[in-house]
Amino acid sequence: MKVAIIQDWLVTYAGAEKVLEEILKIYPHADLFSLVDFLPENQRDFILNKKVNTSFIQKMPMAKKKYRSYLPFMPLAIEQLDVSKYDIVISSSHAVAKGVITGPDQLHISYVHSPIRYAWDLQHQYLQEAGLNKGLKGMLAKVMLHNIRNWDYRTSNGVDYFLSNSNFIGKRVWKVYHREAETIYPPVDVSAFTMGDKKEDFYLTASRMVPYKKINLIVEAFSSMPDKKLVVIGTGPDFEKIKGIATPNVTLLGYQSFEVLKDHMQRAKAFVFAAEEDFGITPVEAQACGTPVIAYGKGGALETVNAFGEVSEATGLFFKEQTPEAIINSVKRFEEIENFISPDDCRENALRFSPERFREEFREFVEKKLNKKIVREKVEV
Repeated sequence: MKVAIIQDWLVTYAGAEKVLEEILKIYPHADLFSLVDFLPENQRDFILNKKVNTSFIQKMPMAKKKYRSYLPFMPLAIEQLDVSKYDIVISSSHAVAKGVITGPDQLHISYVHSPIRYAWDLQHQYLQEAGLNKGLKGMLAKVMLHNIRNWDYRTSNGVDYFLSNSNFIGKRVWKVYHREAETIYPPVDVSAFTMGDKKEDFYLTASRMVPYKKINLIVEAFSSMPDKKLVVIGTGPDFEKIKGIATPNVTLLGYQSFEVLKDHMQRAKAFVFAAEEDFGITPVEAQACGTPVIAYGKGGALETVNAFGEVSEATGLFFKEQTPEAIINSVKRFEEIENFISPDDCRENALRFSPERFREEFREFVEKKLNKKIVREKVEV
């Protein structure tokens, strides 16, 4: 069976690329397609150093730095990728990859990280953050996103089966495409994280500093609790703004190596997570270190953290609002119940998201759907 794998774009190694890496381990002989491929030569191991079949956007002016600016052309570009000779087409999609054109004799399975966020439920947030919520440019942006929504919904009919990276995203898939999606949680390299011997008296958060990660709320909360220490790892556009509100009990370390991040995760008394994520890898990594998680109770965190009082093997607790006050109350609550949370339970929960488990579930899903297709075709003949 000939297999084609479609990725939205290849410019870095992040969450979607880790999923792609594991899919390629299942299908090492598959051909790889993407809108653009700007991976450096020293970062191509995860795609097995494959040649990537790219779209016309690859050669557009300044595409290496401004590829996202070609969003209006992406639907057309993905449709120009010719995958007609393949038996199985697997798209790993958080933008337009699932819109690749396939025929009736092909099996198209789409692993959805999310329907296009900035075209659907997060449209208003993105337009506001980009300064495109008013004026002529704003009107043009809204028309463009309207057209993308129409295209995105129409092309969902070209997918035979949807997979989602969480039940939370599965609900989005149903809301947007009115299609069922089976959840296969993404791979987390839990083996790279080991449990620490002793917890110390500080809390930890780690993230890229962009608005939706809500690092500012965590820092504001701890700035109001001078007797509690917070360590923040990460950098980004909001770094200086967050630095300006940090008090002496809050330590901003900026970007740090993996070893430094792991060391702090192993020693922290709890990991604080305030974003609404589709899945959220860092809370799983913290639990792999035996560290409990204090998380915003919405999105993927509800599926990766076992809340105290709801299950016997608790690995953390949730706060219900993205406010400093809610975080403060949750930290106080955590200190009342922290002795009831076992590092071993945290570690055991994290193991549910291993790469080995992902490959096994993904392979079984594809084989099951392929066998179903073969049986159906034999009946029709």
